[in-house]
Amino acid sequence: MGHHWYFGCFLKFSLLSIFFLPLKSLRFDRYGFSSVLPFLLYIYTSCFFFNFSIPSSIMNPIEINPEQDKVCDADQKIIPNGGVRAGQDGDVEVGKSSENKEDSDSTEVNKTPDSDVANEADHQINCNGHNKYIPTSKAQVHLPKPEPPKPKMERSQSLSIAESMPSIGKYIRDRSSSFSAAIRNRLSSVKEGSGDFVLKNDSLNFEVTEFKIPGVKVIVKLKSEEERLEDQIRGRVTLFTKSNCEHSIAARQFFKEKGLRYVEINIDVFTKSGNELMERTGSCEVPQIFFNDSLIGGLATLKSLSESGELHEKMNELLGPKCPEEAPKAPVYGINDEEDKEDGLVGVVRFLRQSLPIQDRLIKMKMVKSCFAGPDMVEAIINHLDCGRRKGIATAKMMAQKHFIHHVFGENDFENGNHYYRFLEHEPFIMGCFNFRSSTNDNEPKPASFMADRLSKLMFSIVEMDGYVSDDRLHVDYFRISKSEEFRRYINLTRDLQRINLQLFTPNERLAFFLNLYNAMVIHAVISIGHPEGILDNKAFFLDFQYVIGGYPHSLSIIENGILRNNRKSPYSLTKPFSKGDRRLHLVPMKVNPLIHFGLCKGARSSPKLRFFTAHNVEDELISAAKDYFQSDGIKIDRELRTVYLTRIIKWFSQDFGGQEKEILEWVLNYLEGRNAKLLKTMLGDGDPITIVYQDYDWSGNL
Repeated sequence: MGHHWYFGCFLKFSLLSIFFLPLKSLRFDRYGFSSVLPFLLYIYTSCFFFNFSIPSSIMNPIEINPEQDKVCDADQKIIPNGGVRAGQDGDVEVGKSSENKEDSDSTEVNKTPDSDVANEADHQINCNGHNKYIPTSKAQVHLPKPEPPKPKMERSQSLSIAESMPSIGKYIRDRSSSFSAAIRNRLSSVKEGSGDFVLKNDSLNFEVTEFKIPGVKVIVKLKSEEERLEDQIRGRVTLFTKSNCEHSIAARQFFKEKGLRYVEINIDVFTKSGNELMERTGSCEVPQIFFNDSLIGGLATLKSLSESGELHEKMNELLGPKCPEEAPKAPVYGINDEEDKEDGLVGVVRFLRQSLPIQDRLIKMKMVKSCFAGPDMVEAIINHLDCGRRKGIATAKMMAQKHFIHHVFGENDFENGNHYYRFLEHEPFIMGCFNFRSSTNDNEPKPASFMADRLSKLMFSIVEMDGYVSDDRLHVDYFRISKSEEFRRYINLTRDLQRINLQLFTPNERLAFFLNLYNAMVIHAVISIGHPEGILDNKAFFLDFQYVIGGYPHSLSIIENGILRNNRKSPYSLTKPFSKGDRRLHLVPMKVNPLIHFGLCKGARSSPKLRFFTAHNVEDELISAAKDYFQSDGIKIDRELRTVYLTRIIKWFSQDFGGQEKEILEWVLNYLEGRNAKLLKTMLGDGDPITIVYQDYDWSGNL
């Protein structure tokens, strides 16, 4: 039977080994017991199979004498002072410790008197040879209780960086404190005669020009008398100006040179301020300067006070409390001064928009969207106004003239018959126009001359404002312009162009208007879509960026080539801007003026300066622009090589300058001055051939 028992044990150990050995291949490394876990499971299961008792030292961390074995369950007896013994009947009794001091002194835990040991000698080995006594131990209250180890926490890299930030901040604060202390110590140790301080008569006024600290050099710039006075000013200097006014420009320059702050009110931008100026001075003459509510006068008075030294005395009047309420009101931004008036036909138009059957129709083998029949509109007008057919037709014609409606094919303004029309807001091009918002402008169209004058004044105010455009007009700060009040008012002005009557322009007004509008649209295009950087960008910039003007779309290319150049092809184009029957052909001038090319700023480095023009002096201003362009880098002459280097603008539009090289050079000669004029005139008089080389054009932005 013993052989069978050993054979059974061997078989069980083999089966357990086969089951638990694969556990070593599991990934327990992150917990730190890849080999311990299978071993513990192995031992525990083995004890279960073979009825082994797990040692109490493993299951309970209380120290027990290892030499003592378990007693038989049937032979436990009571042991004095806490021992435990089981009787024959199976009852269990627990021994009590003595209650007096003598018993406690004479009795020790886990031990019996000598007599008891002798009497029990015969029964020491019993129950399969195991000791029948189970000793107990008391808790050691004077020892600290064991605590489980803290779990290991994985730290992320961001946590370690965040924990290091307080150290960095502490380091910066410590260094700053040390630096400040060094400055204080250095200043306290500086003597009056060391040269680091300049002591004036006023003992409370120390002028520190320069002082040195080991590793640091600090230089303090002293303020001028004007700057100190400016810091003490609590009042306000008000300057009334106009756009394109030489005296206003000179007044701005005067205050800029003196370093004095002032509030400028341009009465061409803030039109209501012109009424206030009239009330205070009795005229609209500018510039006018106010110190608080006191009128100083114009530019001549200001210069006279400065030359006599009385300007500072006048400025002292501003050293009191804040600016009084009686002073000129500062301009209010974001509010329009002009009051718009609704068109007289807007009531009828709104009724027709809601009542007419507007739908897509197949007309002349073309699908026309959002249109309605002319007879339907006439009947609706008659019913709405309760009038006769003649008045209904006249009302429809007036609506067409004011560009509320258009013929779907542009054949007529309005005719009584089987024709189809659509509203301006339903035109296919309208959504691509940058002066169109959610709806068309239904206000009464303003006179064309007023719009041209208003446009030029707003644009002049932008180029004259300090910081928007460089003094030489070659560099433009488009971002600052986009945030300005002048540009905001210009955007509102463009909405009034939707239904303007362009036929009321004089030739000079038309020329100045479209020159100014072109340059203003370039600014708007750069702000909205950015500078062109390639051929595709040029197309989007000059062809796709457009306004609706007078009821029809106008892009930069349409204005330049269709209107200003008498409907001529643009460079590298095969077709003219306007086809036969185009409703915009009436805007084309009788003759092309080549000077327009030096008045158009395309937003590039090689383009002419940013300029704006007036209707009454546009021809002289264009001549000045051409001379200024050739005076810079527009032309270079090499007499030895008999070569003239010209701007590529002349090559692109050679047709406008005569076409032939000799004709081009003769035209250019009219606008040259100084050395270049003499050289070119001499070369043309020699009769020998002259070579023309065209310069590269820099399309990068004029920032």
